[in-house]
Amino acid sequence: MKDALTKYRSGSWYEATARERLAGLLDPDSFREFVGPTARQVSPHLALFDLPEAFDDGIVVGRGMVKGREVLVAAQEGRFMGGTFGEVHGAKLVGLLRWARDHPHAPRAVLLLLDTGGVRLQEANAGELAVSEIIRAILEARAAGVAVIALVGGRAGAFGGGGIITACCSRVVISEQGRTSVSGPEVIETNMGVEEFDSRDRPLVWRTTGGRTRRLLGGADAYASDNIESFRDAALTLLDHAPAFDRGMTEREHARLVRRLERFGQCRDTPEIWQKMNLPAPETIADLSEEDFLTLVQAQPESNHDAR
Repeated sequence: MKDALTKYRSGSWYEATARERLAGLLDPDSFREFVGPTARQVSPHLALFDLPEAFDDGIVVGRGMVKGREVLVAAQEGRFMGGTFGEVHGAKLVGLLRWARDHPHAPRAVLLLLDTGGVRLQEANAGELAVSEIIRAILEARAAGVAVIALVGGRAGAFGGGGIITACCSRVVISEQGRTSVSGPEVIETNMGVEEFDSRDRPLVWRTTGGRTRRLLGGADAYASDNIESFRDAALTLLDHAPAFDRGMTEREHARLVRRLERFGQCRDTPEIWQKMNLPAPETIADLSEEDFLTLVQAQPESNHDAR
């Protein structure tokens, strides 16, 4: 058991499945799954398209412990239909968040292991409704005093509705491999043309939507290395630093975004932003080691990365 746990926690978050991430994130034998595979709550829509189903519909929800602290968890499986939101997938997450909001004995913390391309196209209307209900459920849970922490570092990133859901959380942990945005690279290219955004230009994609950019701009509150132990430590730290969800917080967030737009709104590419931030050798940021990047972040004044 100890050897298996060490393997999980030292393993790559990016390469792990949803269940492997939970196995490394949570204390041994503490996880209790809700609506698991044996319940066979599958999508009612995919069979109509002759598409395979997953018995957990691509999301694992339940409760467990992180270093003795009780939490609720939801982990998306990015390898099943890109971790996309459908009717059952969304309902499981909404139910978890509402239980955190309403139940007097529910843990006061929810960890969302997001790994999603957005709404499942085969369930478009149901998926869109699911995303809107999840957003409402997150905000209502936060208003009730529940900390909701997003963890992003998987293959699918957190795009589309998943990007909006990430931004609605109390705090965000991201790795270099993590990416967040409302529109994915392919969507931008399809609608605006390759001249506007070339989705095959991987350096462009990562310096626009990647974890280092998000951390430096304040779109993420902690930066994790690509191993499960690092995400576990970052999540536990942020649980004790979740902001209150009230009018004052909303006004401060709006002011932060206004400052960011005024400062960087005319920039056409990320290196221009780094230059405006007076970062040393901005052209080398993508090539820094994890340790050197964390040193760079810690050295910046708060007005630079404008933390939330």
